[in-house]
Amino acid sequence: MRIAVTGTQGQIVTCLRERAAADAEIVTLGRPLLDLTDRESVLEALCEARCDVIVNAAAYTAVDKAEQEEQLAMRINGEGTGHVAEAAAELGVPLIHFSTDYVFDGSAARPYRESDPTAPIGAYGRSKVEGEKRVAALCPNAAILRTAWVYSPFGANFVRTMLRLGETREEVGVVADQLGNPTSALDIGDATLRVAARLLGDRAPQLRGVFHMTGAGEACWADVAEAIFARAEEHGRRPVRLRRITTANYPTPARRPANSRLDNTKLSQIYGVALPDWRRSLATCVDRLLAGPTDRGA
Repeated sequence: MRIAVTGTQGQIVTCLRERAAADAEIVTLGRPLLDLTDRESVLEALCEARCDVIVNAAAYTAVDKAEQEEQLAMRINGEGTGHVAEAAAELGVPLIHFSTDYVFDGSAARPYRESDPTAPIGAYGRSKVEGEKRVAALCPNAAILRTAWVYSPFGANFVRTMLRLGETREEVGVVADQLGNPTSALDIGDATLRVAARLLGDRAPQLRGVFHMTGAGEACWADVAEAIFARAEEHGRRPVRLRRITTANYPTPARRPANSRLDNTKLSQIYGVALPDWRRSLATCVDRLLAGPTDRGA
């Protein structure tokens, strides 16, 4: 199975390359060869990749900056995703597109289901909703995977930030009134390979559409930080005091959904795929980061 992946350095792309091993050949495509804002470059690059499946993992992900750059975010996450969907349709290959919990406003009292209406509260979320709409309109042979709170041993993410802060601070304040599902990009990589294989080998309509894919269990950001610091102590790091704060104590340009929890029942029932509990996967990530050098350029 040959998979063309948009993007070359993101967490999901990096983890897909690692997890594929002998199961799949991963071809990563990024600028200048593939530029999501340039329709012709997208079509040409994906055509030349001669792939069996396309995974759209490239995106504009600067949530706060998007408030001032909504037009650019829309060009990449909306129009650019449409270009990828158009290419997949023309090539006749399945498409896996990654979306986000930010398509919801966070006001629900329960985890969000795929059937719940989208209602983004920021520019980034609006751009991702537009991308979902374009995939649905242009490429019926597609699975849209919404994930959330992604971390890994690679790139910039919450886990690496907390470990860095823990080296220099005795106390760290972390938001405790936002709920979500911490999700390992390594687990996303494993699950994506399974989804890709099913899409390639089975034309069943129920395998297409929107699915939620997050780690099992829920937490607030402070819970995650607490687990990171506790695991780091097991590696000999000094203790770090955790101060639980509110969102109001940590203002950001973009509003965050208070409830980012996603219900993964559909993915489990239709694909038989369920990601591990977040605490187990988080411990694995922290162990890797503290065991030795990690590719910081990823």
